Parts: sequence; structure tokens; C-alpha cells
Amino acid sequence: MEVTRCKSILTFLTCHRSYQFTRLQYRDRRLRNSKSKIKNQRVEKVVTTTIMSSSSSSSYAPSAPSLPDQHQQPQPQYSNINNTPSNYHHATGYYGQVSSSSYSFPQGTNPDVIRTFQMFDRDQSGFIDDKELQQALSSAFHYNFNIATIRFLIFLFKDPPQPLTLGPKEFVALWNCLAQWRGIFERYDKDRSGKIDPLELRDALYGIGYAIPGSVLQLLLSKYGDGSGRRVELGFDNFVECGMIIKGLTEKFKEKDTHRTGSAKLSYDDFMSMVIPFLVSYD
Repeated sequence: MEVTRCKSILTFLTCHRSYQFTRLQYRDRRLRNSKSKIKNQRVEKVVTTTIMSSSSSSSYAPSAPSLPDQHQQPQPQYSNINNTPSNYHHATGYYGQVSSSSYSFPQGTNPDVIRTFQMFDRDQSGFIDDKELQQALSSAFHYNFNIATIRFLIFLFKDPPQPLTLGPKEFVALWNCLAQWRGIFERYDKDRSGKIDPLELRDALYGIGYAIPGSVLQLLLSKYGDGSGRRVELGFDNFVECGMIIKGLTEKFKEKDTHRTGSAKLSYDDFMSMVIPFLVSYD
């Protein structure tokens, strides 16, 4: 009987130790999963804070106004990337005086952006043309923007009735958008070369919600080649232009893909109107 009792006690202790070990394994597994989840949330938060969410898109790409239809005037979308206090909403004169009548900037516009606009609006017309914008952006972003990219950006952001010029509101929208693209450029320029190579471009586009097929990406990159057959690397201006083409075409396609199936039915005229503006040369 004592032997049986000892065996029972031994069996109980063995089962108890096994149970405790299982509990420890379960607790450790939950702890690892919890840490992994927190890490993923932090990474997602870091990525999300560098880009703008468009109200007309489920992607996280920086936003640009939709291309105007024939009888529509789009409302430019403004970024909220700066944390400038709301009392900085008046235009500032050349000598620091506040001038609320000369220009109409969105409330909360950074004073430095206002000063930049005023400085390069040489004729004080209230609008900036392509040459003035090229000088303004090249000075502010410390990069020599080519004129083709400048004219393409003006086309995307300008008020439809206007020629290739930007008013204060459109200038602020473009400025904020470029600031977001700058953050993406620096994040994916892994080797800090000041250029984005094809792999970095693929990762950057994927990171903001666009999984572009390799064949399409190569076709797009060929636009920026010099004909030598060497690997294409994009500077900041061409990177922005490339990203805006992808985003713009995707947004126009989404307008037709109302059921979000990945396919759409559109007429030949609609197709040409959708694609051609992104293909023409703005040199």
C-alpha cells in the first residue's frame, strides 16, 4: 500500500511539474507575441507619419489634387504636416510686417512658406510661374529641379482656369506634398547616395501602397534614362514625378473602378483623357 501511495505522489508531482512547465511556455509565447505586436505597431506608426493619407484613396501616398475633368474644378487637398500655430495665417511682408490683403494663404500656413512665395513672386502678381517656382523649390529643398518636373507639378496643382501658374493656396498644397515626398525619398535612399535606384524605388512605392509590376516599373524608369543602357537612378525631382505619375493614374483608375475589383470599363476617350496628361512632355 505504501508503494502504491508513493507512486501516486510521484505521478502527481510529475504531472504538476509538467503543468507548470506548460504554463511557463504559454506565458513566454504570449510575451513574445505581445512584444512582436508592439514592435510592428511602432514600425507601422513610423512609416505612416511620413506620408499623407488622401481622402479619395485608401493608399497612404502623398496627396495631389485629382486631374480636372472638363467641367469640374477640383478642390486642392492640403497637408497638415506642419504644426505651425494658427495665428500665423497672415502673409508677411518683405520687412516682417503682416500683410493680410496681398495674398490669401490657408490658415496655419508656415511663415517661412509665405515668405518663400513672396520672395519669388517677382512681379507681385499673386501667382508664381514655372521659372519662379523652379527657383523657389530649388532654393528651399536644396536640389536643382528640372523645368519639366516643375511644369508637370504646376499642371497637377494649378487651378484649372489659370495658365501654368500657382496661387498661394496651390503653392502651399504643393509645398506640403513635396515635404512628404522628401521624407519618403530620404527613408528609402538606403545608401545615402542622393539617388533612388530601381530596387529602392520599388520598395518606396510598395511602402506607400503601390505594388507595381517589375515590367511596368522598368518601362517607367526608361523615361528617365540617358540612352546609354546604364542603370537608371532618380534624383529627388524625378522621384517625385515618377511617384506622382503612379499615384495620379491609380487615382484616375479608381474613379472608374467603383466596385474596387481591380478592373474597370471605360471608353476610349476616357482612357486617353486619363493617360495622356501623364505621358506628354512638359519640357
